[in-house]
Amino acid sequence: MNEPHVHAPISTETETHGDLCIRTLAMPADTNANGDIFGGWLLSQMDIGGGVFASKIAKSRTVTVAIEAMNFRKAVYVGDLVSVYANLVRVGRTSITVHLEAWVVRRKELQQILVTDGNFTYVAIDENGRPQPVSPDGVIKT
Repeated sequence: MNEPHVHAPISTETETHGDLCIRTLAMPADTNANGDIFGGWLLSQMDIGGGVFASKIAKSRTVTVAIEAMNFRKAVYVGDLVSVYANLVRVGRTSITVHLEAWVVRRKELQQILVTDGNFTYVAIDENGRPQPVSPDGVIKT
């Protein structure tokens, strides 16, 4: 069954890219009024995974400052196993941009399907919540 698309072309991606950051199961409590998984829930899972990835690079706390280029390619359904993968895009003075992909494995299927991807930018912060510099190799500059 071909699913219609609105914002992005149907993906021909068949392989995940990057590091696995989070894996979770889409549950009935995560649905919208139509009974599909709420896009905001999926976005939050991606943000959590991206934050884990960015914090490893920064070796400190990070906060989300921007989300861009989001492509909601296919719906996510109750019972789908959702996995978020991260790739480093760039490291700025205090920021880290990460490309995130959300893939699902549907019930009774084995093949992963790319459902959403986008770029998330995080800023490294110190213990007082102020931005702190990050070097490309993940060592905090003093």
